[in-house]
Amino acid sequence: MWNYMAQGMYPYDMLSLGLGMMFVLFIIGIAVYVFSSLALMTIAQKFNHPRPWLAWIPLADIALILQLGKFHWAWTFLILIPFLGWIVLLMMFIVSEWHIFEARKYPGWLSIINVFRFIPFINWLATIAYVIILGHVAWKDQPGKKSASKPAVKKTKAKKKK
Repeated sequence: MWNYMAQGMYPYDMLSLGLGMMFVLFIIGIAVYVFSSLALMTIAQKFNHPRPWLAWIPLADIALILQLGKFHWAWTFLILIPFLGWIVLLMMFIVSEWHIFEARKYPGWLSIINVFRFIPFINWLATIAYVIILGHVAWKDQPGKKSASKPAVKKTKAKKKK
């Protein structure tokens, strides 16, 4: 049996260490969420989307990215279909981001980094890379290139009655 007192380690030391690490990871997660929401909201504003605040709502941000990538927002409901729906939604998400990145004059292949976010042991590295890429796409305009600022959602014109 391990003698905690002889080693200078008490049973609650490991618990406090674990809780401290969980708290730090929670704070980092909140920071990543706030940064990515701000970046997505800025991208939506640059595309003249009528509701850029959707970037702050967890499932609505997926619908926002799909709309900016010229897909209908209702494809977000594929998240309710296990495995096959998730794979199709991930592919649509990547294609949407490909269109967004190219419209902002960045290489579209940068959107493929999302695939690596699902691979264990490198997902944290892919998440850091994705957040950096998203920040560049949102706030750093390419020099000498004019980014597209087309409306993401087509507005219907009301017909005038005579």
